[in-house]
Amino acid sequence: MSTIPPLPGITSRMIDTPRLRMHVLFSGPDDGVPVLFLDGNVSSATYWEETMLALPPGLRAIAPDKRCCGDSEFKPLDATRGMLDYVDDFLGLLDVLGVERFHVVGWSMGGPIVYSMLPIAGERIISATLVAPSSPFGFGGCAGLDGHPIYADFAASGAGLANPDFVQRLGAGDRSEEAQTSPRNVMNGHYWKPPFRAAREEELLSGLLSVKVSEQYYPGDLVTSANWPGVGPGVYGPLNALSPKYVGDTVERMVGAAYKPPILWVRGVDDFILGDSSFYDMGVLGQAGFVPGYPGAETHPVQPMISQVRAVLERYAANGGRYSELALDECGHSPFIEHPEAFNAAFHALLRGE
Repeated sequence: MSTIPPLPGITSRMIDTPRLRMHVLFSGPDDGVPVLFLDGNVSSATYWEETMLALPPGLRAIAPDKRCCGDSEFKPLDATRGMLDYVDDFLGLLDVLGVERFHVVGWSMGGPIVYSMLPIAGERIISATLVAPSSPFGFGGCAGLDGHPIYADFAASGAGLANPDFVQRLGAGDRSEEAQTSPRNVMNGHYWKPPFRAAREEELLSGLLSVKVSEQYYPGDLVTSANWPGVGPGVYGPLNALSPKYVGDTVERMVGAAYKPPILWVRGVDDFILGDSSFYDMGVLGQAGFVPGYPGAETHPVQPMISQVRAVLERYAANGGRYSELALDECGHSPFIEHPEAFNAAFHALLRGE
């Protein structure tokens, strides 16, 4: 059923849920303890296949393609709900599968999905693993350890951050290496630290290219702003859903939740996408001269993404939860692909309750 041939040991199914028709990858015994794998923004479930196959005995891997990605159904994403369209999608899938309790793993944008899932379904979650997660306060347009917005209209966040040439090439299915903005070069230069190349590069590129380009999904719509850099979040798609404008009270609900599963946070020290000096942050690009008109660091500071994650997890721990952090050297945005042995050692220990 999958348009990307899965590895031996991985099965592929189309499943009708109350919200949409979803494509899902599985591995492990049918009666095993479920582990839900959530991939990132411009990717698909195929990125998890090796990690799924490496699970210890007795665990059942479930890796769905998000709406509008992979082989799942196209449905517009309501960005004004933040990550809640995704949360409802995945919990609806688990309900159809008859899954009550589960471990959950979220990579990149999958991290904010987990943040939003914890206060809603914390009693169902055995453990949560955050892999190179976005900030709990949103992506772009916010500053400080408290994630306060830089501008009242949340400029410098949302769909306007997407590189238009990358979007055009993504929509055209470009598999070339002819430009810095080609999806292949973005994957190999940003998803992991060069010179690393993934063994399943072609399949992973196909997963990246499966994301549906649309004003109602990727990159979504945008609005103009009088504040630098002149754009703000619209109401559709994942980039807008990641805007601090739509985070709402996610952090307070996560920190204050009655049920607090243990959290493992794994990140790459050399992450190009998510860091305290991310090259996807307008403040960093403005300081480097790549985006004209930068108003200066006092007006538009850089978003300290790693520090924001740590600050929230420390509050989570201070309020009755617990977390551990693993930072991997010589590693970019995809620790589970770049350093699978180190990642799996920590991940499997958490799954065993250690």
